[in-house]
Amino acid sequence: MSDSQHGGSLPRSVLLAALLFSVFQIVTAAFSPLSSSVVRALHVGFLLLLVFQLYDVRGRRGSGGWSGYLLAAAGFGLAFYHWVFEGALIQRAGEMTTLDMGIGIATLLLVFEAARRVMGVALPVICLLFFGYATFGEYLPGELAHRGFGFDQIIGQLAFGTEGIYGTPTYVSSGYIFLFILFGAFLEQAGMIRLFNDFALGTVGHTRGGPAKVAVISSGLMGTINGSGVANVVTTGQFTIPLMKKFGYKADFAGAVEATSSMGGQIMPPVMGAVAFIMAETINVPYVEICKAALVPAVLYFFTVFWMVHLEAGRAGLLGLKKSDCPDPWRALKEQWYLLLPLAGLVYLLFAGFTPLFSGMMGLVLTVILIFGSALALRIRGTALRVLFWLGLGLVTAGFAKGGIVVPMALIALLAGVLLLVREGRPVLKTAYTALIDGAMHALPVGIACALVGVIIGSITLTGVATTFAGYVVQLGSHSLFLSLVLTMLTCLVLGMGIPTIPNYIITSAIAAPALLDLGVPLIVSHMFVFYFGIMADLTPPVALAAFAAAPIARESGLKIGIRAMQIAIAGFIVPYMAVYAPALMWQFNGEADWLAAAFAFGKALLAVSLWGVVTIGFWQRKLLLAERVLAFVAACLLVVAVPFTDELGLAGAAAFAGWHLYRHRRQPAMQGV
Repeated sequence: MSDSQHGGSLPRSVLLAALLFSVFQIVTAAFSPLSSSVVRALHVGFLLLLVFQLYDVRGRRGSGGWSGYLLAAAGFGLAFYHWVFEGALIQRAGEMTTLDMGIGIATLLLVFEAARRVMGVALPVICLLFFGYATFGEYLPGELAHRGFGFDQIIGQLAFGTEGIYGTPTYVSSGYIFLFILFGAFLEQAGMIRLFNDFALGTVGHTRGGPAKVAVISSGLMGTINGSGVANVVTTGQFTIPLMKKFGYKADFAGAVEATSSMGGQIMPPVMGAVAFIMAETINVPYVEICKAALVPAVLYFFTVFWMVHLEAGRAGLLGLKKSDCPDPWRALKEQWYLLLPLAGLVYLLFAGFTPLFSGMMGLVLTVILIFGSALALRIRGTALRVLFWLGLGLVTAGFAKGGIVVPMALIALLAGVLLLVREGRPVLKTAYTALIDGAMHALPVGIACALVGVIIGSITLTGVATTFAGYVVQLGSHSLFLSLVLTMLTCLVLGMGIPTIPNYIITSAIAAPALLDLGVPLIVSHMFVFYFGIMADLTPPVALAAFAAAPIARESGLKIGIRAMQIAIAGFIVPYMAVYAPALMWQFNGEADWLAAAFAFGKALLAVSLWGVVTIGFWQRKLLLAERVLAFVAACLLVVAVPFTDELGLAGAAAFAGWHLYRHRRQPAMQGV
C-alpha cells in the first residue's frame, strides 16, 4: 500500500513536502527555470527535508521528532545558499570562505546522517572510509599514499564541486531518475501491477509450476518500471510469494524466485533501474547502445529463472492453477490496453534519439493524459464517440510530441484534468495526488544514496586511488585475464553489499571498470561486467538485500533465500564472463557487425545456462544421476571457457548428456514427484 493511502498516517508537513518535491522536479524538467547546480542543491535539500521528518535516530520510519524537524529545516535551508550566492560561489571557485566551510561541513554531515537513517550503516561507512582516505591517505605506506590535500580543498571538492555530493549521480537523480520513478508511480496507481498480474496468470498460470512463472513475468515486468528491485520484492512479492507457497513451492525457493525476478528488472531495458542513463552519461555512449548491449544478457537471465522454475516444478511434481481460475489475459489487455501506451511511447522516444529527460517527461505527461482521458472516456456514451475521443486525443498528443514541445503537452494534461474534475469529481484527482506523493517517497533512498556516493566519486577523483587499484588488476591480468575478472567480481560483490542499484554501479564503475578497459575489454562490456556483479550483490549472502526483503513475506531465513537465489540467478554470474570473451553477446564487434558470431554466442550462452539449470535442480525429464550432473557441469564449463576447442568439446559433452538422459527417460519413464 502506498504511503498516501494510509488514511493520514503521515504528517501533513511530509505530504506537503513530498507534493512540492514532485512538482518542483516536474517544473524544472519541463521549463528549466534554474541552473543545473541550483537544481541539484535544491534536489538534495528536498531529500533532507523529507528524510529527517520521516525517520528517527534509530532509522525507524514514522516521525523524526522535534530534532528531526530541526534537521529537516536546516538541510532544506542550506540548499538555498547555492541559489542565493550562486554567482559569488562561481567567482571564487576553489577559494573557500569560513562561511563556505561551515555550510559545506554541515551539508556533508546531514547527508551522511540522512543516508544512515534510510539505508543503515553500510553505505555511510564505505563513504566515510573514502573520506578518511582523502584526509589522511598521505600518511599511508607505499603506493597507497597520495600527495596530501588541505581540508578546505576536500570540503570544496565534496560539498561545492561537480564531483562531490552534487556530482553526476545527483545530476542524473534530479533529472532522469526522479521522472522515471514518478512515471512508475503513476502507472502503479493507474493499475499496471494488476494488468501485469492478470496477464501473467492468464498466460502461464495454468502451466506446470504456473504460480512461480507468474512471479517471474509480473515481477520482471514491474521491476523494469519502478527502478528498485528491493521495492519490487515488497510490493509484488505480497501476491506472488504466498501464491507459490500455496501451490507447493518451498518457502526459500518462493522467496528466491521473487527476489531474483525483481532484481532482473534492473538489467532489463529500457529503464534498467535508471542505471542505463547514468552509464550513458559516464562513458559518453548513446543510450540506445547501452540498451542493445543489455538486451541479450537480460533475456538469458530471465530465461534461466523461468527454466529453473520449470525444472523445480517437474522435480517436485507441481502443477499449475486450474484454467478456469486464471483470468483471460486478452480480456485484461482489451480493458486496460491504454496503460501500455505510455511505456511504448517512452521506448519509442528513447530509441528515436530523444534525450532521456525529454522522453521521461513525455512519458509522464502521456500517462497523466491517459489516466484522465480513460476516466473521462468512461463517461462518454456510445462506442463510436469513445473511439473518436481517443483518436482525437491521440492525434493531438502525437502532433505535439512530434514537434518536441513539452509545454503544450502539459497544458493539454491540465485541460483534461479540469474537464474531468467537472464530470468525474475527486477520485481521479486523488489518483494523481497519490502518485505524486508516492513518487517522492520512492525517490528518497535512491536520491540520498546518489548524493552520498558523490563522496566516493569526489575522493577518487581527488586522490586518483582508482588508478592504483587498476594498476594491481592490470598487473594480475598480464598473467591471467580470468584471475583479473574474478578479482573484479569479488570487489564488486563486496562494494555492492547493502547498496542500492544506482550508487552500486557508480562505485564499482569508478573503481573496477577502468582496470578491465586497460586489459582490452570493450568499454561497454567492462561497465556491464561491474554493473552485473554489483546487482548480484543484492542476491549474495551475507547482505543480500533483496533476499532479506523477501524473508518476512516467505517466513523463511534470508540467508537460505539468498543461497537459493544465487542458484536461480546463475546466468547473472556466468553471462558477464562469456561477454568478456565473446563481446558479440553484447553486440560489441571489432569492425563490421558479425551477426553469425552474435548468433553463435547467444546459442552457446543459452545452452550453457540451460545445462547449469539442470545441474542445479538435478532434474530434466527425470531425476539426474550423479554422473549425468557431472557431465552436464563439465559441458557447461567448457562452453563458458574461451580457449581453443573448448566450444567443440562443450557441444559434444552437451549432446552426450542429452542423448544419455533421453535414452534413460524413454527406457524407464519418469515417475511423478520424483
